[in-house]
Amino acid sequence: MNAYIYIENGVFLQAKAFGAPGECAGELVFNTSMTGYEEIMSDPSYAGQFIVFTMPEIGIVGINDDDMESSKIHASGVIMRSYNDDPSNYRSQRSLGKFFEEQGKFGVYDIDTRFLTKMLRDEGALMAYISTQISDKAELKRRLEASKRIEEINYVKTISVTNEYEHKNAAWDKGAQTYKPLKSIGKKITVLDFGVKRNILNELCEIGLEVIVVPHDTKADTLIAKFKSGEINGVFLSNGPGEPKSLKSEIAEIKKMVEARIPIFGICLGHQLLSNAMGYETYKLKFGQHGANHPVLNLETKTIEITAQNHNYNVPENIAQVAHITHRNLFDDTIEGVRYKEYPVFSVQHHPEASSGPNESKYIFKQFLQIL
Repeated sequence: MNAYIYIENGVFLQAKAFGAPGECAGELVFNTSMTGYEEIMSDPSYAGQFIVFTMPEIGIVGINDDDMESSKIHASGVIMRSYNDDPSNYRSQRSLGKFFEEQGKFGVYDIDTRFLTKMLRDEGALMAYISTQISDKAELKRRLEASKRIEEINYVKTISVTNEYEHKNAAWDKGAQTYKPLKSIGKKITVLDFGVKRNILNELCEIGLEVIVVPHDTKADTLIAKFKSGEINGVFLSNGPGEPKSLKSEIAEIKKMVEARIPIFGICLGHQLLSNAMGYETYKLKFGQHGANHPVLNLETKTIEITAQNHNYNVPENIAQVAHITHRNLFDDTIEGVRYKEYPVFSVQHHPEASSGPNESKYIFKQFLQIL
């Protein structure tokens, strides 16, 4: 099966494809992680994007249900140099190709990912239209031009849960080859689901918190009432896809919760939404930060942490007027963490839960306990 790729800068490419036949538009982003492709593919924050892996070969450890960060692939698709459909790992339950067939998604391979990565680095994030069925360049261009850009689509409302549920799994136990059960410390939080990764929920349970996940459009008044009655002790704002400024109703509800002085912790999109709620608009990066090898400086301890990242937007420098800057990215000096001066609220841009990636920032979850 072939894949035909038209990129908005006029580049037209042909490659091979696996999985299910199809076509769609998406934003091209490159990810520099050397491991954890399954966690990356199943991260809901990639909705509307094609993931270009800089790691040359993908698929060798197969797929297993325990490593999924959500129930399915939310990304538009994946692009890789070499595709391995013969997994060699004791935990593998099926091949990458079988997984993509089940998901109704396609992956692209036998393509120069170095060329794509350099192009994205130089020109910034670009929209593309990829099809396994249409080979005509002009038709692919027409379909791309007729497609909405990623910032014009509210992916959060399509991937968020519609009904609340309780999450009871803690961190992975390597010895037992299963997730640990929750050992509650008697405190409960609500997680606003904008596209939450499972391992974020696991790490919240790992520190002893009872976790209730609710839809993205849950009203602030509901959560404020639960906080005042003692039913919950705080709120977590999750990661998620898309342009944060477009989530105007969510931003308004978060502002109400902040003003009610509910303890709040945010990661990634949650971090960005808090900034907008405080009146400091986020901005789009040239090509974003996607990978598991990004150095971040903790400004409070003066230590460097290697972190997992996945974002295209960032908070502005003038947020220092209302927040202490706690972390900075050593690749581009952008803000990676803040603690607000007047409220029990803090947030980080990177992913302390990793999955995939290093665990050097997991202490941040315990900091949430300090404000509950």
